[in-house]
Amino acid sequence: MSGATLEAYLVSCMAAHDDTARDVATVIQRLAAAALDIRKLVAQGALGEAFHGLRGGANADGDLQKELDVICDDLFLSSLSGAPVAYYASEELEHPVALDPEARVAVAIDPLDGSSNIDTNVSIGTVFSILPVVNGPGANAMSTFLQPGNTQLAAGFFIYGPQTALVLTVGRGTEIFIFSNRMGCFVQGYKTVGIPERAHEFAINASNYRHWEEAIRLYVDDCLAGSEGPRERDFNMRWIASLVADTYRILVRGGIFLYPADTRKGYAQGRLRLVYEANPIALIVENAGGAATNAVSRILDIEPENLHQRVPLVFGSRREVARVARYHVDPAMIGERAPLFGKRGLFRA
Repeated sequence: MSGATLEAYLVSCMAAHDDTARDVATVIQRLAAAALDIRKLVAQGALGEAFHGLRGGANADGDLQKELDVICDDLFLSSLSGAPVAYYASEELEHPVALDPEARVAVAIDPLDGSSNIDTNVSIGTVFSILPVVNGPGANAMSTFLQPGNTQLAAGFFIYGPQTALVLTVGRGTEIFIFSNRMGCFVQGYKTVGIPERAHEFAINASNYRHWEEAIRLYVDDCLAGSEGPRERDFNMRWIASLVADTYRILVRGGIFLYPADTRKGYAQGRLRLVYEANPIALIVENAGGAATNAVSRILDIEPENLHQRVPLVFGSRREVARVARYHVDPAMIGERAPLFGKRGLFRA
């Protein structure tokens, strides 16, 4: 199906399935239409009226709202009005919005992920999760969004960069669609992406080294030691500070991403949001053959406690993600570095 349009792909994947699957396809198409409007806003850069200002307040998670954050949120919310969506939850809103309570699916979204990078012309994006509505006694909008990520029906992100792209999974692999100016739509550019098991690149903000848990320091130390160290091969370090851009790179050429918890104020539980950042990224990565954890446990098995809950996030090449967990749980089982523990214990000063 290489070269299929997004619409044709969704028809082939979803048309033969049930009404919920067809609703998911409709929602994805509505989100894609809104993303193209946002693409135009982002492309204006400093020439755009919405580019510079702050809205004057903070979002539901306490971050200062840029004008463009709010505009993007409004665009996505408007695009889903009249769509088969029961509830809409966003980083920019404290509570979910009810759209059509009779509908079967709900959308959780970060409308403009990485907006702090707008001024520096770094790729930014939109991350979304599509969930089944929870019904039954006592069910409400919040109970729908507090499901573990393994219940997601689909997830994806748009990235506004040199190319505008949609990374998408409907639970049958991970596909990448590129917007074609010639055709005026998203066209499949990478079919069934696969993340290699072994990694040769890692992405982490090394400036926070002094704040990390010892297990993360030890892992990074061993990568930096290169071919002379216990890993016996050299690694490159990459850090774009844009979740969508770092994820896209790992999907295309492999590697591992780490945003661990640390000792700074407000970072003890990690920094990325579980419901509308970590969960959709984890579903995308797992469907590409990778893994995603909170450094120890599978992200998609975590039951959210609140809509804006933060979580540590480690994802990418499966073997590498498992290795990070071993550094936390039982580093002595990492055979090639066991002889070093006399010099470099896990709790060295």
